[in-house]
Amino acid sequence: MARFSYSFQNYDPEKMVRASGRDLRISPKFSIELCRELRGMMLNDALKYVDDIIALRKPVPLKRFNDSQGHKPGRGFGPGRYPVKVAKAMKKILLNAKNNAEQKGLDPDRLRIIHAAAHRGPVLRGYIPRAFGRATPFNQQTTHIEIVVEEVRR
Repeated sequence: MARFSYSFQNYDPEKMVRASGRDLRISPKFSIELCRELRGMMLNDALKYVDDIIALRKPVPLKRFNDSQGHKPGRGFGPGRYPVKVAKAMKKILLNAKNNAEQKGLDPDRLRIIHAAAHRGPVLRGYIPRAFGRATPFNQQTTHIEIVVEEVRR
């Protein structure tokens, strides 16, 4: 298995836990938007938010990649989407971070997401054969997601 590094530098193994997903076949743009929304949330609140996205109850507001996106219902809610595939992948990573924290002996009710980042991964090249011996590129985007949670003292 290839070794990789996290983009988060100030990692303290005593009170922080990391989790990541590599080469996920999900949209990098929607992953970046969802990570921006989850950053700073408590872990249990983030899991509820991701469940609401999967159930199409709460949209993810699009701040950066919002060209030609429709506005969603709600008081003052602007452009948004329901990235279900990204939310399912994110839920697995969040549950992995929660389990890692429990394994370390940290309290899962006091975990705050201090770092959530999504980066573009390698493009999986493909093609669709067309008529008269031609071909159309049909590529698959991949994404790397990393989560760092910290136990906060109240």
